[in-house]
Amino acid sequence: MSACGKQCFNHTSVKKKITELDKKKSEAKLGGGEKRIESQHKKGKLTARERVHFLLDEGSFEEIGMFVTHRSVEFGLEKEKYLGDGVITGYGTVHGRLVYVFAQDFTVFGGSLSEAHAEKICRIMDLAMKNGAPVIGLNDSGGARIQEGVVSLGGYADIFYRNTLASGVIPQISAVMGPCAGGAVYSPAITDFILMVENTSYMFVTGPNVVKTVTHEEVTSEELGGASAHSTKSGVTHFSCANEIECINHIKKLLSYMPQNCEDDVPVAPAFQNPNSKILNTVIPENPNQPYEMRDVIGGVVDAESFFEVHKNFAENIVVGFARLGGRSIGIVANQPAFLAGVLDIHSSQKGARFVRFCDCFNIPLLVFEDVPGFLPGTDQEWNAIITNGAKLLYAFCEATVPRVTVITRKAYGGAYDVMNSKHIGADMNYAWPSAEIAVMGAKGAVEIIFKGEKDLKKKEEEYIEHFANPYRAAERGYVDEVILPEQTREKLITAFKMLENKADKLPRKKHGNIPL
Repeated sequence: MSACGKQCFNHTSVKKKITELDKKKSEAKLGGGEKRIESQHKKGKLTARERVHFLLDEGSFEEIGMFVTHRSVEFGLEKEKYLGDGVITGYGTVHGRLVYVFAQDFTVFGGSLSEAHAEKICRIMDLAMKNGAPVIGLNDSGGARIQEGVVSLGGYADIFYRNTLASGVIPQISAVMGPCAGGAVYSPAITDFILMVENTSYMFVTGPNVVKTVTHEEVTSEELGGASAHSTKSGVTHFSCANEIECINHIKKLLSYMPQNCEDDVPVAPAFQNPNSKILNTVIPENPNQPYEMRDVIGGVVDAESFFEVHKNFAENIVVGFARLGGRSIGIVANQPAFLAGVLDIHSSQKGARFVRFCDCFNIPLLVFEDVPGFLPGTDQEWNAIITNGAKLLYAFCEATVPRVTVITRKAYGGAYDVMNSKHIGADMNYAWPSAEIAVMGAKGAVEIIFKGEKDLKKKEEEYIEHFANPYRAAERGYVDEVILPEQTREKLITAFKMLENKADKLPRKKHGNIPL
């Protein structure tokens, strides 16, 4: 063969191979095919690739494992193979910062998890741990691939194990964008934040049919484990989103407040002034028993429009979320006097403790706004372990080594005063407004105990208020560092957190503590 003929042959061969590669890529990008993609769209859902496209910065996605297929030969599966095997995995950037992502593809075997599918997810989780970057899971799966039996169950356990090892090392975010049932629910449950989409996603351990068989309850998937149920009743999900685009935007916003890993510092954004600080002088009502909106206090202190609330519709007597103060990310925990007078109960303690521990894991300073009359009384609370659950919040604050600052706006009564980041459990700076009341309990209850059987308790009550319903006894003891005007709060906090930014605090050497679960 002439030199020219040989060259032409090689050129043709290479071109053929490039064509084959392009064909395989096109096949992989089609997932389960046009009809199934159309079916996905008819349900009001995006495809896995569309979700990744909207999540990541334009052109930043690098896919890993595009051509992976399952290895099963049971029940005719060897005749049905799809490139990618029902999950898209890879890495890219969100607002220029590295993230790893997996997106289950419901158009391929209903997004069911196989051995190969699980291996792809584990691969990117391992990379995320090695490189110190968040993992985002976009879940849309019918569960374990039944045809693979125990192999698929082993795949779930491999993922759970990595979720646990990664916990507190890198942020983990789970978006449930379709079904998530049985064993599949436990991976999101171990991660830091769960987002769900209203009317198209659900989570449960056992579905409506099993529930009906075992308990004879008639319930729909949405009622049993939809976004509304889990954002209001169980607290399993942190965000209930109207649609998938809102869900994806929430993920992006969440990431903007977090460092990349446990060794990283919190993100710093340009500082925005807050024109609302003056309203703080008029937030607290004259009547100490009248409610007010704690979000007004938060809004008057943090950088304008920066508060991003977490778990908004669950345990509404406590408010938690992220914000920026002077451009720096902080975590906020605040009693909410507008709901149940801001008392602590089982659910609010769990909610607060989980958020505090997340912030402490990732070096996010904590700001606490306190107006708490105590713990919620009653047999329901006691029999369902308010003691253990209240101790979770106490434990979370006690072990937190990040900068911690408290502002007492009004009531700080009883054991709840101690629990809400008091000086005694390691808070770095504690401020109080002139309206603060720091005491064992409210004046009426205290007087009825102290002067039991005596007449003219009204006068005694007034005396008690004069002596104890103020911040000055605590300030005399150093339990409060400074009594400040409400309008001074923002500047005082910016200065305090700036002072604390190099705080170095270590817990006693141990394997790990034993939080009262």
